[in-house]
Amino acid sequence: MHAERPVLDVIGIGFGPANIALAIAMEESGFRPSTLFLEARASAAWQPGMLFGGSDIQNHPLRDLVTPRNPRSRYSFTNFLFEHGRLFEHLNLGLAFPMRLEYAQYVAWAASHFGGQVLYDRAVTGLRLVRDPLHGLLHEVSCAGGETFAARCVVAAPGRTPYVPDVLAALDSPAVVHLGGFLDALARLRERSRDGAGLRIAVVGGSQSAVEILLHLGDELPQAELVGITRRFGYRLKDTSPFTGEVYFPDFVDAFFAAEPGRKAQLRRDLHLTNYGAADADVLDRLYQRLYMQRIAGAQRVSVWRSAEIVGAHTRGTRVRLDTHRHERATPAGAAEFDLVIAATGFRDIGPAAHQERVPALLAGLRETLALDAAGCLAIEHDYTVRRTPQPGLPPLILNGLCESSHGMGDAGSFSLLALRAQAIVDNLERRLAAAPVAEHAAHAAGVAPAALAVL
Repeated sequence: MHAERPVLDVIGIGFGPANIALAIAMEESGFRPSTLFLEARASAAWQPGMLFGGSDIQNHPLRDLVTPRNPRSRYSFTNFLFEHGRLFEHLNLGLAFPMRLEYAQYVAWAASHFGGQVLYDRAVTGLRLVRDPLHGLLHEVSCAGGETFAARCVVAAPGRTPYVPDVLAALDSPAVVHLGGFLDALARLRERSRDGAGLRIAVVGGSQSAVEILLHLGDELPQAELVGITRRFGYRLKDTSPFTGEVYFPDFVDAFFAAEPGRKAQLRRDLHLTNYGAADADVLDRLYQRLYMQRIAGAQRVSVWRSAEIVGAHTRGTRVRLDTHRHERATPAGAAEFDLVIAATGFRDIGPAAHQERVPALLAGLRETLALDAAGCLAIEHDYTVRRTPQPGLPPLILNGLCESSHGMGDAGSFSLLALRAQAIVDNLERRLAAAPVAEHAAHAAGVAPAALAVL
């Protein structure tokens, strides 16, 4: 343990929407532990790889960083619009869902109020336990630049790990990108061809993002050949029934958490189309109309390979060859080469399946202290604390936004229950940090006043 290093009450890993909501909830509840957030990006940014025209968010705008917890908050999306002079214009649009670009501006605006509590350009590379003579066991957080920080509690909100199917991930080629890298990949393609002439691009997956990317590529590279590849018979409509929408009610979290494993699995199957492998009606209609208009014009630049399975992938110079099995064709096997393959295939949650991860890689340094369930997956308590092995004095580790497998669909990278989850984590932290707060000791070690330590 570094003698001169201050000991913080809380270190937050990541400063995206989940931990921004936590910072706001701390402020508004009057709970002020010494806190530092570490963010890998150079500034506050929400899904920067998907901020293109025509894409919108998929939750009600009032399910923002704060409103379900505190409708009077100054950090609401409504107040963001008001302070930027766009409230009436926005209301006049008649949009069911705000544009993704505007919601990203809202997230960055909210984050800007907490700049003194955040260190940007700090990619966290590991966690381990260290023993301090005054405080006992602490978490030590290491960053890529070599800096280390110590805290009594860690709230990890690094975002979920991108999922790329093994057949594509094995290539390790710049011609294969996850949807998070879409805009950067598009910029590289435009350097080769401003209108896409001579380019062939595949978009793999049946998600909302897959359909939005196909539409955007058609606008930006009108001469490119675009292929959507989905295992389903066709792109599916998202389940927007108000009855299944109750999955995003706070009491569903309690019901889901208490359910037996078999019942959890059944619920997740039933509710899959509320969030995964499906798209909203507006983008489906736009894509279908585009396909039809191209048939009328006799210039089919966009096609959909449905009921298609990618059975092999190989690099061919700068291109990628995909071997596919298309189940509806008389000669189902085929191969085609692409200049870019975009995996719009989502993110991993905690679980034992091929598209999941048993333990987030960030926690590898703590593996010996982590309690696992019967499937060998990370076990999580109702208050979002990671369950630990029975060792005395282990400091609390809390997950913020990674608990879909234990807490239900409201934890699936969605804004829907984010504000209420932040309050639950604040309550958790208050309980766990009630004894022997360290702000005074940390301030002495850092040479700053205790009040200033909260904005280290």
